[in-house]
Amino acid sequence: MKLLFFFTLLIILISTKLAGDLSVRLGQPSVLGKLIVGIIIGPAVLGWVDKSTMIEELSQIGVLLLMFIAGLETDIKELNRNRNASLAVAVGGIIMPLLGGYYGGMLFGLDHQNALFLGLLLSATSVSITVQTLKDLNQLQSRESVTILGAAVVDDVLVVVLLAFMMSFMGTADVGVSMVILKKVIFFASIILLGWKVVPWVMRILSSLRITESVISAALIICFFFSYLAEWLEIAGIIGAFAAGVAISQTSFKHEVERKVEPIAYAVFVPIFFVSIGLNVSFEGVGEQVGFIVVLSIIAILTKLIGCGLGARLSGFNTRSSLAIGSGMVSRGEVALIIAATGLEAQLLAQEYFTSVIIAIIVTTLVTPPLLKIIMGENKEVSNKESA
Repeated sequence: MKLLFFFTLLIILISTKLAGDLSVRLGQPSVLGKLIVGIIIGPAVLGWVDKSTMIEELSQIGVLLLMFIAGLETDIKELNRNRNASLAVAVGGIIMPLLGGYYGGMLFGLDHQNALFLGLLLSATSVSITVQTLKDLNQLQSRESVTILGAAVVDDVLVVVLLAFMMSFMGTADVGVSMVILKKVIFFASIILLGWKVVPWVMRILSSLRITESVISAALIICFFFSYLAEWLEIAGIIGAFAAGVAISQTSFKHEVERKVEPIAYAVFVPIFFVSIGLNVSFEGVGEQVGFIVVLSIIAILTKLIGCGLGARLSGFNTRSSLAIGSGMVSRGEVALIIAATGLEAQLLAQEYFTSVIIAIIVTTLVTPPLLKIIMGENKEVSNKESA
């Protein structure tokens, strides 16, 4: 067992580093190569790496650290300044996919319940891949990026609440809507209070301990506690990690934590996360649903791109920035994978469509890096001139 695990880590690290380098040489963000190589070495193609509990748990640490770093690099004043834009982007990015997924599902003969759930599934957003791409493009602190991150938080809350409503009225799960909403309120009230009053005090106390790497240890304790609190209150753990990063970014420890957490994240955990996405791909039994996969993928991409882009345009962004924001919200990632599994268990998603839906989710994740590269890569020089 140990021998297999060590070999798996070896394959993951070598393949992701080489694939990332090749991707950069071809003019694409490194994350695109890492995502594709996850499919190649996974069960779908070569079968060198299989899904396992250990890989899944390590990948979860990777995505938490990725969002924690994003929080550290977020300007909270800019985030607050763009709150209305983030809300408009999130709402547009829910309404359009909800309608598109519903009517797309009805077109392929899904019943009303399955089609409505499909629309809700496409409304989800996961910006972990977007964060890495923006970091590759040196755009993580741009106004567009701040708006994307804020919109993703709003999107997560709204989609989870809508999912609770749907499971209450149509699913088999016993979900209390009022309790779900109460938990969301408790979570955000808690992280605001903790981030404002408790986090700076905890960082000062723990960083003064006479142990090795006390500062980064204190930061990771806060990161994982916020993630635990989020999951306990039925919010995605990545939102908790992002909030922890934002809280620490307001302290004097920001730069030291940022400098020390990146080697920990990018040496092992983040590459495993990228590969774990590819491990969910399987081409078995999808031959008869190729048309469904293609149409669903197109709907998933265009509805987020247009819906979020329209919300950004109405908030005062120019056309190119609006397209960049829409592109950054396209990826569904692990959030949609979790919702798909939940819907399958609650009988809101038919078993025969599950694999096809998973493939469509992977497609949205794969197209996000090149979309952002095309739009924000071209916009980079303009942004630099404006900031100068």
